[in-house]
Amino acid sequence: MSHELPLVFVVDDDVSVRESLELLIRSAGWQPETFESARGFLACPRPLVPNCLILDVNLPDLSGLDLQQFVSVERTDMPIIFVTGYGDVPMTVKAMKAGAVEFLTKPFSDEVLLTAIEQALERSRNVLALDSEIHALRDRHASLSRREREVMALVVSGLLNKQVGFELGISEITVKAHRGQVMRKMNARSLPDLVNMAARLGIAH
Repeated sequence: MSHELPLVFVVDDDVSVRESLELLIRSAGWQPETFESARGFLACPRPLVPNCLILDVNLPDLSGLDLQQFVSVERTDMPIIFVTGYGDVPMTVKAMKAGAVEFLTKPFSDEVLLTAIEQALERSRNVLALDSEIHALRDRHASLSRREREVMALVVSGLLNKQVGFELGISEITVKAHRGQVMRKMNARSLPDLVNMAARLGIAH
């Protein structure tokens, strides 16, 4: 699996649709992966590159809408483009409310689909970037000592060094030393920056 090319998954039980979409996706410079059923797709490991899913509504096992429910929870970095031979308004509304990028009724032009794929891959890139930032933040927080974590939690809650020292039973000078270590290890440029990091990590005293 290439670490450079974005992946475009196709789940459709019509072999002619799979083959034509595979050629179109490859010609646009992306890596296609095609499946005839939802279960076949679910057996594929989660990709670590920007990706999206072109999904038929009517499938032989799970329906496209059922698969969407799973993907939206388990694979948040995988936007979905629905395609269907026939679509009604309630079905379209349900899919879009659940986060689908697009809902296309066959036949549709290559240009319309390629534009939808571009939008979906951009959304996937953004989610993957945010996930990567959170993982890096968690790693930095995990590198703090127990005392440094205690100091950080109190500092971001708005307490002054003197108050933090009182809470923890340590001197103000020691608090300053721990606070300096926290700022360095967390790569925080300022107190507001540290507060923002704590919020993203869900840290509250």
